[in-house]
Amino acid sequence: MPARHSRPSRRGVLAALTALPLTGALGACGGGGGASAAGGRRANGVTTLTFWSALRGSREVVDAFNRTHDHIQVDFEQVPSGNHGGYAKLSNAARAGNAPDVATIEYPQVPGFAIDGVARDLTPLLGDGLRAKLLPQALGLTTFEKRTYSVPLDVEPMVLHYRADLFETYGFEVPATWDEFAELARKVPGRGEGRRAAVFPTDGAMHFAAWAWQAGAQWFDTSGGAWNVSLADAPTRRVAAYWQRLIDEDLVHVNAVESRLFDAQIGNGLVLTRFSGAWEAGAQMNARPGQKGRWRIAPLPQWDPDRPVVGTHGGSTFAVTKDSRHPEAAMEFIEWQVSHPDALKARLSSGASSQYPAASALVAVGRAAFDRDYYGGQDVYALFDDEARKIRDGWMWGPRMTATSKVMQDAFARAGGGSGTVLSAVRAAQDGTMPDLKALGLATTQHTT
Repeated sequence: MPARHSRPSRRGVLAALTALPLTGALGACGGGGGASAAGGRRANGVTTLTFWSALRGSREVVDAFNRTHDHIQVDFEQVPSGNHGGYAKLSNAARAGNAPDVATIEYPQVPGFAIDGVARDLTPLLGDGLRAKLLPQALGLTTFEKRTYSVPLDVEPMVLHYRADLFETYGFEVPATWDEFAELARKVPGRGEGRRAAVFPTDGAMHFAAWAWQAGAQWFDTSGGAWNVSLADAPTRRVAAYWQRLIDEDLVHVNAVESRLFDAQIGNGLVLTRFSGAWEAGAQMNARPGQKGRWRIAPLPQWDPDRPVVGTHGGSTFAVTKDSRHPEAAMEFIEWQVSHPDALKARLSSGASSQYPAASALVAVGRAAFDRDYYGGQDVYALFDDEARKIRDGWMWGPRMTATSKVMQDAFARAGGGSGTVLSAVRAAQDGTMPDLKALGLATTQHTT
């Protein structure tokens, strides 16, 4: 079927990722540019781009860009968040050849959209100036075999949120190591009915990934020209055994964190700590204003305090799609979004936020806008700044993290009910991942399960 823009086969995209041949294409008939294509247009010297995002504040960012740019204008569409919302819409649009010029993609989904031929290889468009502005660990998460497929907006080191008032009441010390956290967890029961140190999140595949990442795990890599999968490697088994002990000893709650139950646990002081990316400091302020002054933030507990590292939890990037007719203009818009102070100020005008910018020069903008009173005057951005530089290099997300996460979380929920373990959930996720990768035509290997 003829098309105005040929979509690259997965052979070409995979060559960029793993240098292995691969057959097939995403939407064999999916060319770019029908009459309603989202691939941008140019009239009277003005290039109009289309931009889809689920991020709060995107409308304000686009309005600020359009006010200050005459040669590029952006049409914005707010899309639902999550796998069955914006990502499904983006995939369907790409199959029809009508993807927007620019789309927001979270880090774990970048490899999949690259392999599917949705996200354009930005390597030729990514100038040295922009590269120099971005935290290397953030850019590394969107770069595969020296080819970059999206540009980071924020990067979110995992940190420890804790109830400072309850810690003071009970004389608890903030744990600096995971051994100290386990000691804390053993002290909390008995300090109030139903009170525990933390929740093991049954919907927390991304939490567990951050813990495994910190411990030295490498779930995916592309060495040797194949996707090598090792979700139950030795560091991951260590993390799984750690949390299994806390579960078996009834030292943590075991339930979903995207739930009314968790909201009640936090609201009633039944959970003393939370683990999340830096972004959740602002989310906590918005969701629970009545707990102002009760929370503080600390570095994530370490396995080896002499060699501190962390993983990330959350964060978004911007991709230029293959359907874009004006990729250079799209990159100009992206660079402004991720690196210009006015862009972050516009985003922050939509409400309190604690996102940690991937462009280090913008940290001062975020810090200046953040109301420290909620956290008792704590300079949380100074902490985030330190933690972001501890993000361990080399982590790679898999090609189908949505499916991998679902299998893992379903098994976490069963383990929480006494059927299986944390480790069996991780192994189930690997078993569930392999058919998806093979269905894509990817060369694969499995290790250490």
